[in-house]
Amino acid sequence: MTAVVAVDVPEDVQSSVAARRIAASNEVAERFFRDHADAIAQTCQAMAARFERGGRLLICGDDAQRSDVAHVVVEFVHPVVVGKRALTALSLPAVANGAAQRVLSIVRRPDDMLMLLTAGALDGPAQALLGMARDAGMLTLALTSDATNAVSRATDDHVFAVPSTDPYIVQETHEMLYHVLWELVHVFFDHRPRSRNT
Repeated sequence: MTAVVAVDVPEDVQSSVAARRIAASNEVAERFFRDHADAIAQTCQAMAARFERGGRLLICGDDAQRSDVAHVVVEFVHPVVVGKRALTALSLPAVANGAAQRVLSIVRRPDDMLMLLTAGALDGPAQALLGMARDAGMLTLALTSDATNAVSRATDDHVFAVPSTDPYIVQETHEMLYHVLWELVHVFFDHRPRSRNT
């Protein structure tokens, strides 16, 4: 039986570690949103147009990202802001074992959107899934890290690579991003041109 030894960490050390962690996360997020501001706005405008045409947001990710997949679905389906419309969002199964590809081949529609979340590089199954979605006319969003390779950057509709190798910072930044995507999609709804007959 292993004895557990309590380590008493001084408060000033705890504060210092926490402060460094917060500073690192904030620095990455600030750089990410500064560098991607235009792309985020363009993506939200494209998403709003697809939602208007009846498109659905399909979300997938493996491992730690499964909780984010569920979170994105809830954000879009059950808006927390009174008066904002519910939008269709569906969770796809795991990517790595090919289940997401099988489901996507059955449910995909041209006006749909695919959001893929990963804390690392886009591996073979992830790239195959994105390619399948693009071939069907879907808009694709890859929320990944800076490890994403150049081919993925060139071929995906919207790649948002967080400039960090820390999976926790990557995930934190992705969480901020998908909340911003939800909010700006509704901004585009609220500011869309009105018909003269209404």
